[in-house]
Amino acid sequence: MASSSSLHFLLFSSLILLFISPSFSQQSFRPKALVLPVSKDASTLQYLTTIKQRTPLVPISLVLDLGGQFLWVDCDQNYVSSTYRRARCGSAQCSLASANGCGNCFSAPRPGCNNNTCGVSPDNTVTRTATGGEVAQDVVSVQSTNGFNPGRNVSAPNFVFSCAPTSLSEGLASGVVGMAGLGRTRIAFPSQFASTFSFQRKFAICLSSSNGVVFFGESPYVFLPNVDASQLLSFTTLFSEPSAEYFIGVKSIQIGDTVVPLNTTLLSIDSQGVGGTKISTVNPYTVLEDSIYKAVTEAFINQSAARNITRAASVAPFDVCFSSTNILSTRLGPNVPTINLVLERNVTWSIFGANSMVEVNQDVYCLGFVNGGNNPRTSIVIGGHQLENILLQFDLATSRLGFSALLFGRQTTCANFNSTSVA
Repeated sequence: MASSSSLHFLLFSSLILLFISPSFSQQSFRPKALVLPVSKDASTLQYLTTIKQRTPLVPISLVLDLGGQFLWVDCDQNYVSSTYRRARCGSAQCSLASANGCGNCFSAPRPGCNNNTCGVSPDNTVTRTATGGEVAQDVVSVQSTNGFNPGRNVSAPNFVFSCAPTSLSEGLASGVVGMAGLGRTRIAFPSQFASTFSFQRKFAICLSSSNGVVFFGESPYVFLPNVDASQLLSFTTLFSEPSAEYFIGVKSIQIGDTVVPLNTTLLSIDSQGVGGTKISTVNPYTVLEDSIYKAVTEAFINQSAARNITRAASVAPFDVCFSSTNILSTRLGPNVPTINLVLERNVTWSIFGANSMVEVNQDVYCLGFVNGGNNPRTSIVIGGHQLENILLQFDLATSRLGFSALLFGRQTTCANFNSTSVA
């Protein structure tokens, strides 16, 4: 007998197929997967992607937000589309969006301002601000993929998103008009794409300091020279609480062969949703609660000293820095102590020098972790620098995270997806 969760998703899929993609059944081509390009903005360290939206289609630049609730777009500036449709109060789109109210707009009707329309609260997770926004739908076009190359463009004709005012884009990279949410909601990218194109609620991200990719749907995920990173994965549990974000269970932290002494209660999520470990693409570096930060950095400093690696002056935003004099270069980055996160299912996420260290100049490396202070909501936030050149696969149906080792060990990188289209 099907579980209640399975029945719930079947009902949800039927609903979203009915209202999000009524014309997809008329398309002759059914993709098995989709791919989005990712770049890293040098000034803000934000990861950016581009999709096409509206009629006629317009390329729009978005900040990639792994735990984001949904797509939100600035509708105040030059939003023109013949296929824009507001979500009427009480509609299926409002239900899918878990809308928090309905209302009217007292200026001339336009995208983002209409009467009898439901609203949500789009948030800028970089600046930690939020506002009200109209729920709407419009055409979204992205590229399909066979896992080796991008393929032909495909469209989700009625993709649900939220409008937002221009002010919400403050703090985002130049040219960006919104954020692409990949979180655990019914209108985030993974669920809408899966339902529209009838593939599994599964996606993978592969970031780098230059170019990367996001895949939606099934593997393979192939990087030059013919490395299928989906075959390199270890798996751990994804926790669905306490939000749309992605949490994993860190049981302990080891540096080299030393277990770091920690207050282990901080590693669990309490009844108020406080604690635990989440993965973030909007934090450029890993953030640790104060006592965890002090314990980790002390152990790292001690083990570095045993290798004759000497301290250097701090360089903001980093406290712990080292002279590069005695740090050798290896295929996996600077030869420094390895930081191991011991996870649920007794698997280990090893953070090698390429992900732990930041080269601030030719003479100094800094440990790319920052102090999150006392009593943060989340004890450990694994940030972008620690995710680069590692494939992460998020399987929403099975609540499982797959992660590869650093791809440098296989002589490839996340920038090595072949972007030559085969369409």
